[in-house]
Amino acid sequence: MVRKDCPIENTLKLINGKWKSVIIYQISTHGPCHFSELQKLIPDCSKRLLALQLKDLEKAGIIQKQVYSEVPLKTEYTLTEVGESLIPIIKSINQWGKKYTKN
Repeated sequence: MVRKDCPIENTLKLINGKWKSVIIYQISTHGPCHFSELQKLIPDCSKRLLALQLKDLEKAGIIQKQVYSEVPLKTEYTLTEVGESLIPIIKSINQWGKKYTKN
């Protein structure tokens, strides 16, 4: 359940998930991505989990799925307007991570 009184909690519920923020970042960086491209960009994410995270992001209105009826079938993911509005947040997380990640 989404609480109306806590914007941080609401935001985190939308992008919470081990790979959701990474997926948003990769699509924002590389533009529209096919499923196989996302698999290559996020090799530690299993095919099943990637599909589930993409489905959740699509349901939340953060990404849009476009299916092309070609042989073989191609699926492309792009950010919606809502997804685009998350880019500054995701980039800030990326910059913070670069600064504070210790090797």
